[in-house]
Amino acid sequence: MKPKLLTTLPTYTGRLFAADVFAGITVAMVAIPLSIAIAIASGADPAKGLFTAIVAGFLISLLGGSRVQIGGPTGAFIVVVYGVVARHGYDGLVLATLMAGAILVLAGLLRVGNLIAFVPEAVVNGFTIGIAVIIASGQLKDFFGLDAPHVPAEFIGKIEALWAARATINWAATAAGVSTLVLLVVLRRLFPRIPGPIFVLGGVSLAVFALHQPVDTIFSRYGELPNHLPVPALPNITLARMTELLPSAFVIAFLAAIESLLSAMVADRMVEGAQHRPNAEVLAQGWANIGSALFGGMPATGAIARTATNVRAGGRTPVAGMIHAATILFIMMIAAPLAGYLAMPALAALLIITSWNMSEPHKWASYWAAPVEDRLLLILTLVLTVLADLTVAIGVGVGIGLALRLRDSRIKAPEWHTPDR
Repeated sequence: MKPKLLTTLPTYTGRLFAADVFAGITVAMVAIPLSIAIAIASGADPAKGLFTAIVAGFLISLLGGSRVQIGGPTGAFIVVVYGVVARHGYDGLVLATLMAGAILVLAGLLRVGNLIAFVPEAVVNGFTIGIAVIIASGQLKDFFGLDAPHVPAEFIGKIEALWAARATINWAATAAGVSTLVLLVVLRRLFPRIPGPIFVLGGVSLAVFALHQPVDTIFSRYGELPNHLPVPALPNITLARMTELLPSAFVIAFLAAIESLLSAMVADRMVEGAQHRPNAEVLAQGWANIGSALFGGMPATGAIARTATNVRAGGRTPVAGMIHAATILFIMMIAAPLAGYLAMPALAALLIITSWNMSEPHKWASYWAAPVEDRLLLILTLVLTVLADLTVAIGVGVGIGLALRLRDSRIKAPEWHTPDR
């Protein structure tokens, strides 16, 4: 469970450092608006996303089992985090994150990382697409600037409330959202190495400000962002609260392990000769979530999109991820007031793009070509994620998936004998 940083340092060179610095700064430009947007979509203060990216992002790179993994808040957690904050308040989320971190540390020490491979891929794909649907639907209010003060958390009620408010559409907000969507797609296609989000969101927000358009910004809704990290502190811990939050903590831990190991596997395919250490990665996720909770942050995990950006920008060692976290801290210290002018429709558009990428539409054809059992399992998990609850979706999906795998394995069920009672 040796961190990859210790493996790479003996052969570290000035050329590698220069590449890592460029990659780290590039990823930070992508991570800043995304971290803010994820925090807002999760029902948290936007600053919490930055705290998470800084603290957890640094620890994941420092202690992790991947050469190029970039950690921080991710879209996969939005549904869980929103639900925990709604039911238990933000302090409850911090405690759940702390507990999830402890669960992951224990899982890493017990070498559970290797067991993640037994979770059916159809389940992972199903709840990932389901989460993407929920995230995208949650951005429609800000994207169109709708006046809908009471939007339910559950999917059907949310769509009904948004449809009922369709007459209140703000065309200036819609124009800002559509412009952001188009520019993000065009820049990604034409200049994939450029950190498009920071430039696009900054440009659209500047246009909104210069034209004096009636569009919500971070500052108008949440006030000014802080320019420093908070003092580490423990949340309110009681046995009753821990018992109440335990299911949420297990879901956070499960998602963090799955997401980080999927990201690490993607990174291995992108970097020649790379091979991550799953148990070291799970252990790092545990310490990162504990660290994030102590600084009042949110759940964190390895982020596939930011990790891919790091690789494309030339990052080849964990130093790039540490520089990414340090860059976010530096920018927060000197430019926090400027971030307050980011337009809410532009942030909504960024999360809609993120949701689309999360669902991996280029793989949909292969999902439909899979065996019938896998297709049904994917659809079941997706539907339960959107219409019921993520905890239920994961539990049912994993349970059925493992039962199907056991049925198809060579393991024979023991012969049953009627007991004498």
